[in-house]
Amino acid sequence: MTEPPQPPTPSGYGHLPGPPQPGYGLPPQGPNPYAQQPPTVTQPPVSGGVHGFPTSPGTPPVGPRPGRRKAVVLIAAAVAGVLVLGTGGYFLLGDDGKPAAKGPVAQSPAPADGKPAPSASTERDDPIGHGSNIPTDLNAGRKPGEDKALWLKTVKMEGPGAGIPAKGLWVVGDTVVKTVDKSVIGYGTTDGKEKWKIDLRTEICGITGQTTPDGKTVMVVKNADGNCNQIKLIDLKAGKEGWTKELVMEGPFKTASDTTVSLSGDTFALGWMGGQSAHRLSTGDKLFSDAGPDGCKPMTYAADNNKMIATALCMDDDRTIEIQDADPNTGKKTWSYRLPKGYQVNAVYSVSPTVIDTGNRDTKQRAILVLDDKGQKRSTLSGEGSFLVNCGGSSTTEGLQHCGDSNVDADTLYLQSADKSTGSEIVAFDLGTGKVKWRTKAGDKKVLIPLRAADGRLTAYRASVADQPGEVVSFPGGGGEPQTLLKLPSGTSARLEASFLTSESVAYGDGRLFLSVPRLIGENKEEKLLMAFGK
Repeated sequence: MTEPPQPPTPSGYGHLPGPPQPGYGLPPQGPNPYAQQPPTVTQPPVSGGVHGFPTSPGTPPVGPRPGRRKAVVLIAAAVAGVLVLGTGGYFLLGDDGKPAAKGPVAQSPAPADGKPAPSASTERDDPIGHGSNIPTDLNAGRKPGEDKALWLKTVKMEGPGAGIPAKGLWVVGDTVVKTVDKSVIGYGTTDGKEKWKIDLRTEICGITGQTTPDGKTVMVVKNADGNCNQIKLIDLKAGKEGWTKELVMEGPFKTASDTTVSLSGDTFALGWMGGQSAHRLSTGDKLFSDAGPDGCKPMTYAADNNKMIATALCMDDDRTIEIQDADPNTGKKTWSYRLPKGYQVNAVYSVSPTVIDTGNRDTKQRAILVLDDKGQKRSTLSGEGSFLVNCGGSSTTEGLQHCGDSNVDADTLYLQSADKSTGSEIVAFDLGTGKVKWRTKAGDKKVLIPLRAADGRLTAYRASVADQPGEVVSFPGGGGEPQTLLKLPSGTSARLEASFLTSESVAYGDGRLFLSVPRLIGENKEEKLLMAFGK
C-alpha cells in the first residue's frame, strides 16, 4: 500500500477547464469525415501548467503474481463505483465489481512526373477539390530551394453515410501502407504506385501502429456476425497475410465492435470491453488472460521496446489505480506503483522509460509521473503550458498509447503546447529532474508536431494553418535552432498539404514525409488519400 497522499503542490501543470478530456470519463471523439481541418486545437487543452504529484512512494517490488493483458481501456473513478471506458461503449462496475449496465477501391497510379489525374478532395470545403478544380501539377508555384511534392494518391469509392474508414499509416522500407475500407494496400514510397493489396473481405476493427523490425503487425477483423474476434498476422513488407486465429472473448461481454491492439516483441495484447488476452505473435496462440476479481486487476496494457506495463484497478474501497510491470510471456508482475486516491491514467507516453500522464477526476489536477525500472518514482514533471492528451486517435486503436502530440527518448519527454497566449510550442522535459530543458515556438500561424526522438535529437513537422508550406526539422538535444530536413513546396502543394489532417496522419521515413486521411466520404468521387513529399 502507498502512504496517504499529501495535497498536490502546484508547480506547473494544470487544471482541466470545461468538459473532461478522454481518459477522464469520456470516450475519445472521432474525426468529422466531412470537415478534415488543418492542424488546430480541437479539444480543450490542459491549462495552467503541470502540478506536482501527491507524495506517494511506490510499493516495494513484490514476487511474481499472475497478471492480465488488455490493450487500452480507460479507467475513471465514479461515485457509484468505477466507470470503465472500453473501445465502443462502457459498463458501470457496482460495489460488488460486477457489470451494472452497458452503454452505448480503385487505385490510379501516380505518373512519374508527379501530375495526378484530375480528382476531387475528401473535403466538401477543400479549397482545391471538387473535380476539375484539382490541379494537375502538384508543384505549381514551387520556389527555388524548396523540396517537392512527390505524388498524390486518390481513391473513388461508394460508401455509407458515415464514410469509409482509412485507418493507419505505416512506412516499412520502400513501402508506405494504408488500410482502405476492407483492404490493406502498399504503395511505393518513391512513386506512389500500388505494390500489393490484401483484400480482407470484412471490416477492420483493430490495428496498431506498431510493427516488428521485419514489418509484421496484427489486425483484428469482424466475423460474419459482426463480432470483432478474427485476429490476423499481416506482413507489411511482403504484402501477405500470415496466420488467422479466432479470439475467444472472456469477461462480461462476449462480443465487441472493436478491439485494441498493443505489440511488444513476440507478444501482442488485445483488449475489448470487459476483457483482454495476450498472444504469441509468431503463432497467434494465446499466452494468458485472467478475469479474476481479487487484488488489483489489470485493465489496460501498454507495450513497446520488448516491455509491457499494466494499468490495474484495485478492489479497495477507493477503487485506486496501480501501475504494474508485466512479463510479456506470463503477465506476472515484479513491481507496482499505487496512484493516490482519485487519480487515473490518461496516457502512457512511454513504456521504457515509463512516463505516464495521470489526472484526478474530482480536483481536475494533472501530473506526469516518471518511474524507474524498479517501479519507484523518479520524478514528476513541472512546467508552464497547455498540453492536449491526444492518444489513440482515429488512425489507430491504441487508446492510451502513441499520443500524436508527444515523443520520448531516453531522458526527455517532448510535448506539443497549444497555449493561446504563447502559440504552438514544443516543450522538452528532463525525465530525471522533471524540469523544462528547453522550449521553442512554432512561429506565426504554424504548429510544431513531434514525430520521433532518437540519439538526443527530436524530429518534428512544422505545419502551417494558412496554406503556407510546412517543413520537417530536427532539433538538437539542447534545443536551439533546428536543422531543416525537408522544406515543403509553396503554391498548389501547400494548399493540398494544409487540407490533410496532421498529428495522427503523419509519418516520416527515409527522408520522405507522408500525410494521409483517416476516413473517406465515399460519394463515388475521387478523393485524396495519401500524399508524399521528398527531395
